[in-house]
Amino acid sequence: MHPLLDDAALAERYFFPRWMPLPDPFIVPVAGAELHCWRSPPRPGAPVLLHFHGNGEVVGEYVARIAPAWIRAGFDLVLAEYRGYGGSTGTPALASMLDDVPKIVDALAVPPEDLFVYGRSVGSLYAIEAAHRFGAIRGLVLESGIADLLERLRLRLTADELGATEAELEAAVRARFDHGAKLRGYSGPLLVLHASDDDLVDVSHAERNHASAGGADKQLVTFARGGHNGLLAYNWPRYVETLGAFFSAR
Repeated sequence: MHPLLDDAALAERYFFPRWMPLPDPFIVPVAGAELHCWRSPPRPGAPVLLHFHGNGEVVGEYVARIAPAWIRAGFDLVLAEYRGYGGSTGTPALASMLDDVPKIVDALAVPPEDLFVYGRSVGSLYAIEAAHRFGAIRGLVLESGIADLLERLRLRLTADELGATEAELEAAVRARFDHGAKLRGYSGPLLVLHASDDDLVDVSHAERNHASAGGADKQLVTFARGGHNGLLAYNWPRYVETLGAFFSAR
């Protein structure tokens, strides 16, 4: 736990939870909360895809819109939910949610070698943590991901609002969210997807994440259109082809 990064004022500015309970959640107990994730019926021998969504989304939306396509593609799909989102209990806590990641992975009861991890937008924070803690995962995908969390936080609040100095905030972020160091320590396959016209998290974040990755098997794929939230909608055929090629080669 890091009290500064788990401050309620930060959570209110950075997370946008909504109530959307699932009829059949995959419940993962974590410290002080229950995460109401979702898992497709496990199939022996199928690769597992663990997906972390953005801060303005909930798992229930993905179950309806995206899950059927992933299941048809042959995956055992797991959609991770955050504290306070969907039907989960608790409240969002930026740093403590890093420690929820291994709880989710352990609950799957599959070896890391069978696990692909996918993080979209803020979900990239937790997908990178999974790669950091479970370096033998089969592959990591970052869509519209974040390289420098401090840049993003400074757009939403000041250190003063957290009762801290800028130096204290920077030290706290570097201690828990040093994506450069985490990715340098990850040598597995990496696919980075980003829209060149993303005006929320600019494409330099993708370039930095790709450059940081320690493995030779890494790809950076940019799309001319899609912004921050429309990568799939604007680029469906190429999006599917790119992901399909990445997954099938591993």
